[in-house]
Amino acid sequence: MTITPVLLCGGSGTRLWPLSRKSYPKQFAPLMGEETLFQAAAKRLSGAGGTVTFKAPMVLTNSDFRFIVAEQLQAVGIDPGAIMIEPEGRNTAPAVLAAALQAHKEDADAVLLVAPSDHVVPDKAAFAQAVAKGMSAVQQGQLVTFGITPTHAETAYGYLELSETPDAEGNPVALKRFVEKPDQTRAAEMLAAGNFKWNAGIFLFRAADMIAAFEAYCPDLLGPVQQSLDDAEIDLGFLRLAPAPWAKAEDISIDYAVMEKADNLSVVPFDEAWSDLGGWDAVWRESTPDSAGVVTSGEATAIDCHNTLLRSESANLELVGIGLENIMAIAMPDAVLVADMSDAQNVKKAVAALKAKSASQATQFPKDHRPWGWFESLVVGGRFQVKRIQVHPGASLSLQSHVHRSEHWIVVEGTAKVTIDDEVKLVTENQSVYIPVGAKHRMENPGKVPMVLIEVQTGAYVGEDDIVRYEDVYARK
Repeated sequence: MTITPVLLCGGSGTRLWPLSRKSYPKQFAPLMGEETLFQAAAKRLSGAGGTVTFKAPMVLTNSDFRFIVAEQLQAVGIDPGAIMIEPEGRNTAPAVLAAALQAHKEDADAVLLVAPSDHVVPDKAAFAQAVAKGMSAVQQGQLVTFGITPTHAETAYGYLELSETPDAEGNPVALKRFVEKPDQTRAAEMLAAGNFKWNAGIFLFRAADMIAAFEAYCPDLLGPVQQSLDDAEIDLGFLRLAPAPWAKAEDISIDYAVMEKADNLSVVPFDEAWSDLGGWDAVWRESTPDSAGVVTSGEATAIDCHNTLLRSESANLELVGIGLENIMAIAMPDAVLVADMSDAQNVKKAVAALKAKSASQATQFPKDHRPWGWFESLVVGGRFQVKRIQVHPGASLSLQSHVHRSEHWIVVEGTAKVTIDDEVKLVTENQSVYIPVGAKHRMENPGKVPMVLIEVQTGAYVGEDDIVRYEDVYARK
């Protein structure tokens, strides 16, 4: 059984704020260990697992995340089959259809497994076994979804009502209906009934069957998505979907577009551990609380606390909780969240409130990730800014100039190859160089280890848009 995994890699970054933000959503963060959720998902859906063999994954993401996706896959030794760039977020239905059309063009018998890239599934072998169970239904033309056996009366998930109680073998069961997120009373009733599962948002199907489902239930999407694929361009190895037709595609989820209307749906029950980490309470549960129910991460200390999550995301920030109960506290260099655990689903309200006051912390991550590495602002003043910049081995920034600011670079780790107008020189640790206003300049890392420098900007304006690019290996404007 050969299957092409499709990883959906977007997200608004609101539920796990402040660690997750629009510019750097949760799948790219190492929430549950050294690997990111995206890397764990890619490894889970790679290689051979029992009777299932996964092809190279297809990833759908946006332009801002494309280099992060490529970098994180490379770090775990996975070569993607394709990284498709959506011009704008249009929900899951256009993304799934684009993947199905692309796979069907390459292989008329292609089978796809579509999965979010931000879920936690600890038992890879058990999941592969569940996928193998689902293949029996796929071979009969079924669209298969996966239902997680509830462990508690959860109100943050949608549910799947099965036509009958599943057997002990975990074989596919016909789906009776989708159920929207319930209130607490209804969730408890469904938990007791035994034939309701959490909707994991994971789908297994033949590409041809999914295309036929769109033709039957959501035909208006076919034209824009197919045209966007037909007009797609290869950009530095990424498949960039054409924006004009994509903009005409309806913004709609795969559930509403197809799944809730189709009559050929089956559910594979999955009894093992799973979480979509849809809130900090879920992170707390999945992080194995100690005997007092306490979870600490990073430079965090709990004293006489109970059922509490303390998480410091900065090596220079000590987070201390004393006498806390049912509290979650997450400290970032630029923002701190403190809330009762029962308010985990209300974190998005904080993001909305920060957006309303135009606070950059609502959407922007402290580290700004770029294809060559990353930078973070250390100090910002009226006419100056200090940054820490890390450049990957062999990477290069664009040849550029600034209209309003000059820059002073101090190398603190590694060696920089610096171009200033017609001069090219190496700058090593504890050496510095000055970049005048208007000078064409570039920094490169010719070494085999990351290069780190401190950049001091001074001038009338130090915004990121004060840049004129002349040459850029990443084809940015």
